[in-house]
Amino acid sequence: MTFEPLLNAPIAIQVHVAAVVPAALLGAYLLLRPKGTPGHRLLGKIWLCLMVITALSSFFIHQINMFYGFSPIHLLSLYVLFGCWGAIVNARNHNIKAHKRIVRGLYFGGIVGAGIFTFIPGRMMNRIVFTGDEIAPFAVLAAIALVLLWAVSKELWHRRRLT
Repeated sequence: MTFEPLLNAPIAIQVHVAAVVPAALLGAYLLLRPKGTPGHRLLGKIWLCLMVITALSSFFIHQINMFYGFSPIHLLSLYVLFGCWGAIVNARNHNIKAHKRIVRGLYFGGIVGAGIFTFIPGRMMNRIVFTGDEIAPFAVLAAIALVLLWAVSKELWHRRRLT
């Protein structure tokens, strides 16, 4: 692992990574912990701010230049911005079912889904994490998959107990 590609990257990429890494960790924590508490509300606001910073910073990243400097990933950034707004509106209107659906979509689509694509060979995160090691990519992906399966199964068991 080497952080050299990130340290030599444009400031937009550095801001993007600096926002998305804590958003990924905090989001996982929020999804696994009790909801509706004052701590959940505070950390949720911080998470939404990190998500907005992540989405806005992506508009200044033009490494995949398909259409005037933009690519389909920028559509995901628009989805994240509108989703953050929807999460706030639904939480304030006490529409918790919609709030949960939106937040899960933001996390699993905007962080997990998009994050997986950053590890494709040739991308910066691939160079940061997997430099010089042939087996590490498979070990990291297997670990991520196991954690996601554990989190989803825990949530499903929790839902079954509530019904």
